[in-house]
Amino acid sequence: MKNKELNSNLHKAKANKKDEFYTQLEDIEREIKHYKEHFKDKVVYCNCDDPRISNFFHYFSYNFKHLGLKKLITTCYKNQNRDLFSQNESEKAIYLEYDGDKNGNNIPDAEEIGVHYLEGDGDFRSKESIELLKQADIVVTNPPFSLFREYVAQLIEYDKKFIIVGHQNALTYKEIFPLIKNNQMWLGYGFKGGASHFINKHYEDYATATDKKEGMIRVSGVVWYTNLEIKKRHEDLLLYKTYHSNETEYPKYDNYDAIEVSKTKDIPLDYDGVMGVPITFMDKYSLEQFEILGATESEGKGFSNGLWDENSKVSQPLIKGKRAYKRIFIRNKKL
Repeated sequence: MKNKELNSNLHKAKANKKDEFYTQLEDIEREIKHYKEHFKDKVVYCNCDDPRISNFFHYFSYNFKHLGLKKLITTCYKNQNRDLFSQNESEKAIYLEYDGDKNGNNIPDAEEIGVHYLEGDGDFRSKESIELLKQADIVVTNPPFSLFREYVAQLIEYDKKFIIVGHQNALTYKEIFPLIKNNQMWLGYGFKGGASHFINKHYEDYATATDKKEGMIRVSGVVWYTNLEIKKRHEDLLLYKTYHSNETEYPKYDNYDAIEVSKTKDIPLDYDGVMGVPITFMDKYSLEQFEILGATESEGKGFSNGLWDENSKVSQPLIKGKRAYKRIFIRNKKL
């Protein structure tokens, strides 16, 4: 899906309360397998899922013993029907609690799952949902993309560990980028090919004919965000190009004190100054290898950390008068 089309759909979703992008089980399995050591004796909370049909509930309930969980709690926004797209017509919501197998068959049977009715609508911002959040050690879910800022702010406020789905464009949101820069959250291992199909029937799928899936919508640029320690963020990016023998490939910005690196793979191994890189760089970011200095002022006032020439009066990066896309500014810490 193109960014313009995605943004249009997200605005419609927020207005129509149809921001339901249900995650496939295979995508959940592919990501969560990297975090096994974090789950032992922990309470997992999935607060943006219909608990009776959610693939998050399915994954954690069936892997409860394998992960060594203490408890699983799932809630959703008022959806009493088994229809995946009931359009939230019910006035009440439920939450489920599961604390492990009791009859020895290693299957989460109905009688082993506690069903509780909520007084309100199950919105993650409601008082009831917040009380459940307080019990949790790790939050794992696919929150509404249109409410991503609010959702992350709540997790930070209550000091929760999390693994959540979001769009890569959120990296430079004024509410999110400071958390990225200060290493309070980072990218997980990601979706295969940087895109995934989500179960959603409300919007037209712009995927090519060979990539369409019935009843689903393909969204590109989706990522996993987390603040749990993972090996990936300590793996250095292999650099092979040199600045001093290819200076013409790395022009200086007209309005930022940095050089342009248009592709992450082209980051020079011998440049110790400031570089502007695409936001997709964050998928390869190594905490020990690079320092994140800021981002272009188009993403927020003061984001460039003093690198912007205010006299240019253009916040987007300029290269010989031509505007480039938003950039993140980094420096190689090992030089």
